Amino acid sequence: MLIQSRNFRTLWVTTIALACFGNAFAQQSYKLTDLGVNNSKDNFSMAMGLNNQGWAENMDGTVNPPETSTSTTVSRGRAVISIYGLNIDLGTLGKADGNSWINWGGINDRGEAVGQSETADPDPNGEDICGFGTHLTCVPFLWRDGHMSALTTLGGNNGQASAINNRGEAVGFAEDGAVDSTCPAGTTNNRIALPALWTRGNAEALPLVGNDSDGFAFGINDQGQAVGYSGNCTTATHAVMWKDNAAVVLPNLGGTGSNFAYAISNLGQIVGQVGTADGTTFYAGVWQHGAGGAVTKIDILPGDFAAFATGINNRGQVVGNDFDSTFSWSHGFIWQDGVTTDLNTLIPADSNLFIISASNINDRGQISGMATVQTGPNAGNIHAYLLTPVDGRIGASMADFARTHPHSILSANACNHSSQRFGPGRFQR
Repeated sequence: MLIQSRNFRTLWVTTIALACFGNAFAQQSYKLTDLGVNNSKDNFSMAMGLNNQGWAENMDGTVNPPETSTSTTVSRGRAVISIYGLNIDLGTLGKADGNSWINWGGINDRGEAVGQSETADPDPNGEDICGFGTHLTCVPFLWRDGHMSALTTLGGNNGQASAINNRGEAVGFAEDGAVDSTCPAGTTNNRIALPALWTRGNAEALPLVGNDSDGFAFGINDQGQAVGYSGNCTTATHAVMWKDNAAVVLPNLGGTGSNFAYAISNLGQIVGQVGTADGTTFYAGVWQHGAGGAVTKIDILPGDFAAFATGINNRGQVVGNDFDSTFSWSHGFIWQDGVTTDLNTLIPADSNLFIISASNINDRGQISGMATVQTGPNAGNIHAYLLTPVDGRIGASMADFARTHPHSILSANACNHSSQRFGPGRFQR
C-alpha cells in the first residue's frame, strides 16, 4: 500500500439515468486551467476538493525531492481555496507560519471547508499526525465565513476532517487517546483512530466491523451516508459504507487489505480501491449499487501498474489516479460507459501541464487534480488544475504532443507522507 494517513433510490431509475448521461459525456474534451501555487516559494499544489460552483480546495506546499528518494517530505503546507483564480489561504489554528492540510472532498457548495491543522502545542505522546516533522498536535478544522475553528476529537489529541456535505455534516477520523495495540513497536502515531462524524460540531464515532480497532471515513453524501474503511493500525481490511449507524462491508476482490471507499454520490454510487486476492496490486473500483452489488474493477491504463478512484458525481462519472510500476503518480483518468480514458488525451496539445492525478469531479463535469509543469521556470513543479468541459472536440491532444509523461517529483512513497496527504490510506504509519 502507498500511504500513511495518520503516520495516515431506486436502482432501476439510477441505471437508466446513468445510461442516458453516459453517452452524453463520452470523450468530452476539456479546457485546462492552471491554478498554480498560492505561495511563490512553493513547488507543489494539488486540487483535492471541488464543489459544484467550481471552487477547488487545494493543498499547497513545499515538497522536498529528489524524485527517486525512498520518501518525500513536505516542509510546509497550507489549505487553500481557489475561487475563479483567486486563492484564499485558510490559515492555521496555531502559529502564523504553521501548517494546515486537506483531504478528498473537503468543500461543499456553500463554501464550507474541512481539513486538519497544527496547533501551537507539542503532542504529549510525540505523535506527528499532520506529518510536517513538527510533532505538534494536529486537529480537525471547519472553515466557514472566513474563519477556521477546531472540531472536537473523541477524547484523544488528534484527528482530521476529510469531507463535508451540503447539510454541514463532516466525516474523517479522530483519536480516542488509547494506545493502539495493533501498531508495530516503534510506530510514531500509535493511538487508536476511529471513523468520525461531526454534526453541528459534535463528534461521534462511527462503528467498526467485527473486532477491527481503527477506521477512517473519507466521504459523505447529502443523505448522510458515509464511506471509508475499517481495519487496524496497518491494514484497511474492509471498505465500508455507514448507513443508519451501521457499518456495511462493501464487496471486494477477495483481498484482505487495501480496501477503501473514498466517495459516495447522492445516488448511492461509491468509488474507491480494492486489493487483489493475492495482495500483489490494487485497482480502482466502483460500487454501482452501493453495498447491494459487486464491485466493478476499473481497467488500469496501458503501461501503468495500479490505481484508485476518489471522485464520482451524480452523473456516474468517475475520476482517479494511476501509478506506474514504481508507484509514482502516472496519469489522471476518467471512467464512464465502462471505459477508462487518460485525461491527457482530452486536453489541448499545447498544454504546459501533464496530468498525473484526478481527485474530484463535480456535477458540471469539471475535474480537479494535480499536474506536472512541462517547461519554463517552473518545469518539474506540481500545480493544481481545473478541467472544464468544452463543446467541441480537440483535434490534437496532449497524448499526441507528449507520448511519454515526465517522471513526477513525487516518488512512490510520497503517498506515505502522513495523514492522507497524497494518496489512499493512512498506512504505513
